[in-house]
Amino acid sequence: MYRLLIPEQMSMRRSSSRVAYGMLVCLVCCCFASGQSSESPSEIEELVVTGSRIERNELSSTTPIVKIEVDEIKWQGTVRVEDALRQMPQIWSRQNAGHSYGATGTATLDLRNLGAARTLFLINGRRMPAGSPLQEAGGADMNQVPGSLINRIEVLTGGASTTYGSDAVSGVVNFIMDDKFQGVNFDFQHSFYRHSNGSADIHKIVEASGFEVADEPMRDGEITQYSLTLGGNLLNGGNIVAFATYRDIKAISQAARDYSSCALNNTADACWGSSTIPEGRVTNFQNADTIGFDYKVDGSSFVPRAGTLFNYGPSNYFQRPDERVSFGTLANSDVSENTNVFAEFLFADDHTLTQIAPSGAFFVTDSLFCGNPFLSEQQYSLLTMDRLNPDQVATLDEFLSGLSIDAQREYLDSAFCQNKVDDYIDLFIGRRNVEGGSRQHDLRHTSVRSVAGLTHIINENLDIEIYGQRSLVSMENNYLNDIGITKIRRSLDATRDAQGNIVCRSVLDGSDLSCVPWNIFQTGGVTEEAINYLIHPLFARGTTEQKILHAHMKAEMESAGWKMPFANDSIIVVLGAEHRREKLDFQPDEGFLKGEGAGQGGATNAVTGSYSVAEIFSEASIPLLEGKALLKNLHFDTSYRYSDYSNGNKTHTWGTRLGWSVSDQLSFRASAQHAVRSANVRELFNPHGFHQFDMSADPCAGPIEADGKTGSGYTFQQCALTGVTQAHWGNIQHSPAAQYNYLRGGNPDLSPEKSVTILVGMVYQPDLLTGLSLSADFYDIKIEDGISVVTPEFTITECLNGDLSRCAKVKRNALRGDLWIGTEVQSSGHVEGIIDNLAVERVRGIDVISSYTIYTERFGSINLEGNIGYIISWEQQELSTTPKVECQGLYGGVCNSPTPDYRHNIRATWSFPWDMVASAMWRHIGETKGENSINVTLDAIDYLDLAVRYDFGANYQLSIGVNNVFDTPPPVAGNAAGSTFAGNGNIFPGNYDGFGQYIYVGLGVHF
Repeated sequence: MYRLLIPEQMSMRRSSSRVAYGMLVCLVCCCFASGQSSESPSEIEELVVTGSRIERNELSSTTPIVKIEVDEIKWQGTVRVEDALRQMPQIWSRQNAGHSYGATGTATLDLRNLGAARTLFLINGRRMPAGSPLQEAGGADMNQVPGSLINRIEVLTGGASTTYGSDAVSGVVNFIMDDKFQGVNFDFQHSFYRHSNGSADIHKIVEASGFEVADEPMRDGEITQYSLTLGGNLLNGGNIVAFATYRDIKAISQAARDYSSCALNNTADACWGSSTIPEGRVTNFQNADTIGFDYKVDGSSFVPRAGTLFNYGPSNYFQRPDERVSFGTLANSDVSENTNVFAEFLFADDHTLTQIAPSGAFFVTDSLFCGNPFLSEQQYSLLTMDRLNPDQVATLDEFLSGLSIDAQREYLDSAFCQNKVDDYIDLFIGRRNVEGGSRQHDLRHTSVRSVAGLTHIINENLDIEIYGQRSLVSMENNYLNDIGITKIRRSLDATRDAQGNIVCRSVLDGSDLSCVPWNIFQTGGVTEEAINYLIHPLFARGTTEQKILHAHMKAEMESAGWKMPFANDSIIVVLGAEHRREKLDFQPDEGFLKGEGAGQGGATNAVTGSYSVAEIFSEASIPLLEGKALLKNLHFDTSYRYSDYSNGNKTHTWGTRLGWSVSDQLSFRASAQHAVRSANVRELFNPHGFHQFDMSADPCAGPIEADGKTGSGYTFQQCALTGVTQAHWGNIQHSPAAQYNYLRGGNPDLSPEKSVTILVGMVYQPDLLTGLSLSADFYDIKIEDGISVVTPEFTITECLNGDLSRCAKVKRNALRGDLWIGTEVQSSGHVEGIIDNLAVERVRGIDVISSYTIYTERFGSINLEGNIGYIISWEQQELSTTPKVECQGLYGGVCNSPTPDYRHNIRATWSFPWDMVASAMWRHIGETKGENSINVTLDAIDYLDLAVRYDFGANYQLSIGVNNVFDTPPPVAGNAAGSTFAGNGNIFPGNYDGFGQYIYVGLGVHF
């Protein structure tokens, strides 16, 4: 499972463009000029070492690296790479197969819960490209990794910007491929999920709301994968490996799990939903004590809505259906006794589909023609002053007495229907388009990654590596079953033509001859023709492109006499240069550009941007002392990187590390490094547009309590700072779906964020317990000028507490004071959240990795392995001027997705003497509490996984396993598990086993 890798150090590089290009030319010249040397060794071996380009064959590494063997991936039975990694205590998952609303179709991971953009992912020590041009896809896409070809995974859990450049702030995950495979290997695996749906508490909650609950055991979410690998050695030395994989994943809907049978409320003890209902909601969002009304359609009448909500959860996908085809080849060949050329080609095509509740008219109209011919007489009457009772009339008269005659007329004309000829009334309509079916987001990402290069040994002390790399990700983005905002407005503006036929006004004036009236004022009145007119498919295409030219030279300085007085080994130096170009292009269609999709939350703008960076880097490994008492080995490593970005930013990154081997049994290590991360293309260039964020309630909305405060406990004076007027006070509506608007986008003026990482650790292998290895490492990562968006809810709270600079970011609707109705940036209420250099984050913790093997002659061997992650503190400051929030053990609000302070994986593997191996793993996730107003605690949870593997002779292998043996359900957070916190279906599927038991069977054939 988790091994203590015999790693190395950290390296470095950076460059000004001219120096970098010059260095590349020099290295290329050295390579070809030295090709005739007869003194070079006859064999070249490529050794990939995560964290450094200097190989060291001893346990006293200066950098903690966790090595995940391919067996561990097989024991989990996972065919998704992200599933194999997200169970590690050091890794978090946000975009994953359990993400539907807001999903990008990619799978991203990150170390230390510091964000995908701060974790660098490599294949064979070389960068992976940005996974998608979509904004939320902030890192590499795990769907691009050829899982069937993985030899091992090395996870460096500290910063490594000096070695690999920007993005390696929190660490590196390096997928090392089996590029020496020989033979033919065919693997087949079939798996599925099973859940009993036996929670009595959940059943009571859902049934009390009148919704259907999943009450039968479910077997679903089938996953099938076929993979073929062929490889062999070349006659002149070297190897070529080719592979092909097909994977098919079936959907799981939220209707199939009891805990997601309805959307739960803020306290997870009752169902709620959306007020955009299939019956149709008609309201003016005013206080019902005065002139307010809130109706729904029943037959041909308006009746009080009385809190009716739509259960939007069941149709959402829990696990997205997904189909992936991948293939590629890895090859290397000795073209001479000193030179080896290598090439990699990887192709992946991943096609997935998200599904969420049907679209609708989400209050995108603010008026209605009083003469709409679909209105019954009863409905028309309730839109006039006839609906007012005597108390309301008196209240209205008192209000009107303070207005001028013209103002009175204007107010009455907008608040009530006066006639059916030419009058309009101010009101809003929320009507779910259930007849049109669920919204579906069809996403396809096709990626191609190619590498070509060579390694050359100049002499026994000097070798170089040069390679070029190009990666291209192409995305197709089709949004289906949404309806158009302009079409909604036109189809609701119905009238009669000269012949008495009901038509759209846009047909009469010629602005839209295809318009079909939408009869939502009568139950069953919607026609298929109206649906076909309203449906507005949306399309977008985009690409991300990465080009890299890299060269480095490694020199053992023995011939130059560079050796410390008390050391046996000489100093090793690496010098190198790299040029990298990143480009993003995203081109949405006119519907996206104009924000026509009613279910999109706002316009999606085009973006094209690129940047390049030229870098020089160096690292040195300096043995200080060897062979002394209590100083078996003492070595010092240092690294540096200089980067020159095309946007004018120039950065310096450095690292120092010290390794001390007391003996063969005990060693210590310590390191300090300054890392930087320059903004990526999305952060620099993404256009500004509306998105939605989860907030349980607007603190200034709702009725006023007896103490003169809102239900959230705020006074008018405080709420006035956010833009609330006296007319708004007590009349502002909460968003029924607990989703609010915020304006988000990139910032081309971003500066690089900075971080300092301190690591101190030890490795122990006692002679008294042969087979035991133990490492413990303390880490402290602090990020300043963090590239981030201030949490919108935090912005509101800080404003209420008197921070006027935050108040400028809160833009309430001038008429209603809300923050959620509408999609127009200029007029709709929202919170501004443009990305900037804002945050201060600091995480400190301890990782403990252990392995112990017991050998017996009669019963085989038993191996015990553990990976423990403990977070001492996880501090988040939205702004450097605001107080720290301790997020360890919390979720929601500023703290975002759950950050349990303790997690562990402990595996026991028994290798029997009769060709069978059995394994069991205990996974533990600690308790997580809600931050501030979130009152739901996610209890600590334990999982047991069991697996067995049997070899039939030398060629066949059968694997069977069950993860989450006891079908332990995930902790339920309710509405607090919103999509902006990486939640879905009332839970956090990236943190917990979201779908129940996972059962798999696999067959491998090898020749």
